[in-house]
Amino acid sequence: MLDALGAMRSNRVEMKRKYWILLIFCLGILLLDQWTKYVVIQKLALYQKVEVIQGFFSLIHVRNTGGAFGIFGGEKGGVGSVLFVVVSLMAIGAIVFLFVKLKENERALALSFSLILSGALGNLIDRLQYGEVIDFLQFYLPFLPWRIFNPWPTFNVADSTICIGIGLLALELLKRDKKKLKSSL
Repeated sequence: MLDALGAMRSNRVEMKRKYWILLIFCLGILLLDQWTKYVVIQKLALYQKVEVIQGFFSLIHVRNTGGAFGIFGGEKGGVGSVLFVVVSLMAIGAIVFLFVKLKENERALALSFSLILSGALGNLIDRLQYGEVIDFLQFYLPFLPWRIFNPWPTFNVADSTICIGIGLLALELLKRDKKKLKSSL
């Protein structure tokens, strides 16, 4: 009987830990994302550029009405803006659903979903507040043999956390597939 109570308490602590990961990362990243965008709006005029590392990194205040890399960008407040808000809400709902379904010991997945969720929320806040996303980080990649992504498309903290979260998610899923493959041999 005491073992069962101890196991129940342990499960509750583990579940709480999963939600603490979500809360801490989402709040921290949202605050950082929104603060950096606020500073950019206050300090840089639209399209103003400040070269930080010559030929490699600049800060530039741009607005993105489209999706990743500006695809499907259109007029601010148009049908595309509404579509991106709806798609963002659906993605956020799916991420929350998947997060809730995570097992207590799936911390890497909890972290990756937290990163993706915080980035999606940060960009959604921009879309709801401004009708577009504020981007400001611009890198030049002179070592690339092609010029199509030079400079690299301008992005923000939220975009970065989405990419990092997706990368962690992919690594975790690949690691699991590798374990499954080994165990089936």
